[in-house]
Amino acid sequence: MRLEGAAITWLGHATFVVDTPTNQRIVVDPWLKGNPRCPPAFHQLAQVDLILVSHGHFDHMGSAVELAAATGAPVVSNFEIATYLQGQGVANTIGMNKGGTVTFGDIKVTMVHADHSSGIIAEDGRVIYGGEAGGFVMTLENGLTLYHAGDTNVFSDMAVIRDLYAPDVALLPIGGHFTMSPKEASYAVRLLKPKIVVPMHYGTFDALTGNPEALRDLLVGEDTEVVTLEPGVRYE
Repeated sequence: MRLEGAAITWLGHATFVVDTPTNQRIVVDPWLKGNPRCPPAFHQLAQVDLILVSHGHFDHMGSAVELAAATGAPVVSNFEIATYLQGQGVANTIGMNKGGTVTFGDIKVTMVHADHSSGIIAEDGRVIYGGEAGGFVMTLENGLTLYHAGDTNVFSDMAVIRDLYAPDVALLPIGGHFTMSPKEASYAVRLLKPKIVVPMHYGTFDALTGNPEALRDLLVGEDTEVVTLEPGVRYE
């Protein structure tokens, strides 16, 4: 499948850069410095137009404050995380919730459900309520639809995401322990029916033992292509 002018770059774990056909750049779940799988060349990003944060864990928003300050890009997240980030000095936040859609020119971003926790660990070790975890459906200018599931287990309403948004590309966690393993992710693919699935959230820590080969084996005979990306390599 071609992305018709769009491009995806995986920066390890759940961090993605999405370059749209009109040269807009979306960064999802920014964890750059400190991410052992993020290439050093990407620890700083010059151009960012939009930042999406799926939930409050450090490995999904650890670079959000620094990236927003450096680029001026708005941060889209649930209301609780947006309020927290404002307190951390982020000037431009957009708090929303599941089922809501925000529009940036011809790009639409819809927040959908995820089955996960979202606590924010404060500097003193306290866990701050971070709202509910979510995922994002991004509809680009050319009509291409990408679903970033965030951290999640499989859930039956992924069929609703398919019916409502028909994602062409699904970015799904497969590592296990904190999220789906390949077994659950293969079931998610059968619910979502994307043209392409890109595995994420695996191999970063010892506990994340799921791997793309296992997912590929479980999807033999399905119409979905498993695309395994290397961190920092642009996929078009």
